[in-house]
Amino acid sequence: MIRIGIVGCGRILPAHLRGYRRLREAGFDNFRITALCARKIADTEMYAKRGKGPPQRPAVTNAPGDPLAIDNEYVSDFQKDIDVALYDDYEEMIEEGPVDAINDFTSHGMHHLVASKACENDKHLLTQKPLAVTIAAAKMMCEDFEANNLTLGVFENWRFCDKARFMRWLIDENIVGDPQMFLFGNVGNWWTPDKVVARTPWRHIKKFGGGIALDLGVHQFHLARLLLGEIVSVMGTTHVVEPKRHYINADGTSETMNCDADDVFNASFTTQKGAFGTLTASWAGHGEGTHFGSGPVLYGSKGRIQGDTLTLDDGSTHDIADLYRKRCDPDRKEAEFPKGLTNEFASAQLDWIRAIEEGRPPQTSGREGLADLAAAFAILESNLAGRRITIDEIIDDSVSKYQVPINEHYNIQK
Repeated sequence: MIRIGIVGCGRILPAHLRGYRRLREAGFDNFRITALCARKIADTEMYAKRGKGPPQRPAVTNAPGDPLAIDNEYVSDFQKDIDVALYDDYEEMIEEGPVDAINDFTSHGMHHLVASKACENDKHLLTQKPLAVTIAAAKMMCEDFEANNLTLGVFENWRFCDKARFMRWLIDENIVGDPQMFLFGNVGNWWTPDKVVARTPWRHIKKFGGGIALDLGVHQFHLARLLLGEIVSVMGTTHVVEPKRHYINADGTSETMNCDADDVFNASFTTQKGAFGTLTASWAGHGEGTHFGSGPVLYGSKGRIQGDTLTLDDGSTHDIADLYRKRCDPDRKEAEFPKGLTNEFASAQLDWIRAIEEGRPPQTSGREGLADLAAAFAILESNLAGRRITIDEIIDDSVSKYQVPINEHYNIQK
C-alpha cells in the first residue's frame, strides 16, 4: 500500500482527486491519500471530507475539457477506511507524516524545494508540470532522485489523453507514415483578453516561473516529442501583449496586477529525425478566440491527422478512434487504457504508482520533464538571443540569460 501525501490544495486539486477516485472505482486498491498540506489548514479541510470544513472554491472556468472546470471532489468520496492527516507545513508533513510518496501541486517556484525535502526523506515524488522553475533546478531534481533510487515523475496528463495514444499508434503501425510536420496552436481561447489566468497572479510574474511558454509550452512540446521524437533546436519569440491583467473577487471588486511574463509565444522546432513543426499559444487576443485547425495537426509521409480525422493520400478519411478500436492489438489497448480507464489524470497517477512498485521510471519521468522544460526555455532564450537555440545549449546551461534572475531569486546554484 502506497501512502500518498499531497502538497498544495489549490484549484487544480479537484481534477487530481477525480483521477484518484476513478482509479478506486476501477478496482485499483494499492494506494491511499493519507495527508493533505496547504498554507492554511482551512484549505486542506475543503477537500478532506464531504460535508465538513469550509466550502470549496468554485471552478474558475466552464470550458469543456479544462481540468480547472472541475470542482466538488473530496478524498472521502473514494476513501472511507483512513482518516487524512492535515498539515500547514510541507516540511513537517514530509518528515513526520504518514506518507511514502508525495504529490506536489504547488506553484512552479516551489517544485525544487518540495523535491529536495522529499528526496532527503526518501519519499517518491510526482510533481506538477513544469518540472522546475529553471533548468538548473530541474537537473538537480533528476540527479538527486536518481542517486537515491527514488521515483521522480512529472504530471503530464497530455501523454495519457486518448488522442495522443491514437496518434502514436498510427505512427507505430506506419498508417500515417513517417512524421514530417507538426502544427499546433491557439490564440485568445482562455483568460482573454486580460484576465489573470486561473486567478493565480504568480503565473504572470517572471521570477516565479510564470508565462505561457513554461505553463503551456511544456504540454505542447511533450506531445511533439511523443509523436516526432527528440527536439534538436528551437527558434522562438515571446510577447507580453497585456502588461496589466485583472480578476474579479467574490465580492465583485476588481484587482489589477502588472505582468512581466510572456502571454504569447511562437516557436518553430526541428527534431533528430528531420521533422519540424510550429507551435503557438496565447492568453491574449481581443474578440473571438482562434484554434488552428481542430486540434494538433500531424503530417506523415502517407497522410495527415487533424483533430479526430486521418486523411490518406488516396483521399480516404478515417476516424482515428474508430481505427484504434478496430485494429489496435488488445494488449496495447490494455496497457494504454488499463481496465478501460479513459481519464488521463487517473492514467498518469496509475503509471506513477506502478513505477514506484516496479522500481522503474514512470512514462513521464523527471528526465522526460527536463526535456520538455528545455524546449520551453529554448523559446524564451531564443527570444532574448535573437537566434535559433539548440536543446544542448539549454541543457548544459551555456545559454541561460533568461533564467539568471530566477536562479538568483531562489538562490539556485548551477
